[in-house]
Amino acid sequence: MLAAVAEIGLSWQILTVFWASLLGIVIGMIPGLTATLGVALMTTLTLSMDPDRAILVLVCMYVGAIYGGSRSAILLNIPGTPANAATSLEGFPLARSGQAGRAMAVATTGSFLGTVVGMSALAIVAPWLAEFALDFGSFEFFWLAVFGVVLCGQLTAMDDGLKGWISGFFGLLVAMVGQESIHAYARFSWGISDLSGGLGLLPILVGAFGCAEVFSVMRGEAGQAVASNASGVLRASLQAFRHSFTWIRSGVIGTFMGVVPGVGEDMGAWVSYATARKLSRDPDGYGKGSVEGLLAAETGNSAAVPGALIPVLTLAIPGSAPAAVLLAAMIIHGIRPGPLIMYQQPEFFFSIVAMVFWASVGILVLGLLLTRPLLLILKVRREWLLGIIFTLCTVGAFAISGRLFEVHLMIAFGLIGFLMREAGFPVAPMVLGVVLGPILDSNLRRSLALTEGDLAPFFTRPISAVLALLVLGILLAGLLPLGRLIRKARERKRAAAP
Repeated sequence: MLAAVAEIGLSWQILTVFWASLLGIVIGMIPGLTATLGVALMTTLTLSMDPDRAILVLVCMYVGAIYGGSRSAILLNIPGTPANAATSLEGFPLARSGQAGRAMAVATTGSFLGTVVGMSALAIVAPWLAEFALDFGSFEFFWLAVFGVVLCGQLTAMDDGLKGWISGFFGLLVAMVGQESIHAYARFSWGISDLSGGLGLLPILVGAFGCAEVFSVMRGEAGQAVASNASGVLRASLQAFRHSFTWIRSGVIGTFMGVVPGVGEDMGAWVSYATARKLSRDPDGYGKGSVEGLLAAETGNSAAVPGALIPVLTLAIPGSAPAAVLLAAMIIHGIRPGPLIMYQQPEFFFSIVAMVFWASVGILVLGLLLTRPLLLILKVRREWLLGIIFTLCTVGAFAISGRLFEVHLMIAFGLIGFLMREAGFPVAPMVLGVVLGPILDSNLRRSLALTEGDLAPFFTRPISAVLALLVLGILLAGLLPLGRLIRKARERKRAAAP
């Protein structure tokens, strides 16, 4: 009897892996629908599930969406997600030369291998990092939150780090709305009862990524599919395994990029691709359909997914925007990531490792078997899909607490996210600021209460001092180019003056 029940439970788990991975692939391959959007929408639909199954669905959605973006990148030259931008540089030329099947097989294999490399690092590094994080106090967690926001702002707005910092600290300001943690004093509520309880994280996430994506994509033009051969999938997949040095190196690079807070999968892909091109024996072949370059890009972005889960589980600091949504989902389902997770919920940690593995198996099987059928989804009219997405955003926001205020909040942050993109401000730092805001606020107030207002421990404790120096270094590195731009602008103004 017990064996039969266990077998049924395992069957349901496997079925969950495949349908969630397939849904993630579909979300990722549709241009404009990102992994963050997919995870945010699915979070609203998993509220009634038990925590383990809900997190399994979200992990499979996350992994599948990052992989799925390679389909439209290869066939349409339109990355399904930002993480697949480097994929289009090599995948689209291969598709135009009639080798779409080969390109998609290489991308599938690279995503599988990258996820496995990142999963191995997650299993090895995360327990050590969690043990190290036990030495962190409220002072260190305050600086860690500041470090995450500052670093994310700098790396997501390389041309103008100030915009990234403004976005990140705006997110921190949004997180301050509502009752503070010690005396329950309502801040920035202006007498509005809905604001006194704080702004819900999920409506903000759904609005900033869901509604904003709908608004942004509706402004663009639809891409045109290319006629290409989708044969030779299995043979090309086996050949990709032979580039062992490329996918191992790219997997390690992508994992490291995922661990760094706020960097994410797109940086993992670009750094892996650039490294592969620099070390390649045939760098001139890049940009013309290089299988090695395609494998490096897809391995790098997929390895960043489990890499981004390392700081989520051990420090409660998200490594990327989808990881921030996943962190919020864990908190909603009663799971408390952080340094104590290896002692309080060790079984959940190893469940996450298993979930990542099964998600990688799901994208490998589905990616190879459903190459032709999945291509038909790209022919669905974009207007129909976006209408469905907007409806799901609205229903999901309302279902959280049954209040119309959550829907208004979702639409408001959809408009804010859209305007930020139009003005060149990255949205990811704002989301990271909203997620890290409560951590920063509570640890700052706790630290000041312990020291009776003395700021010295923030700079004299060893780990705090190192984090403070890192924050200062990032700020100086971002302000130096800004200073040069200001000086150049003044020089041009003086030269133009009569």
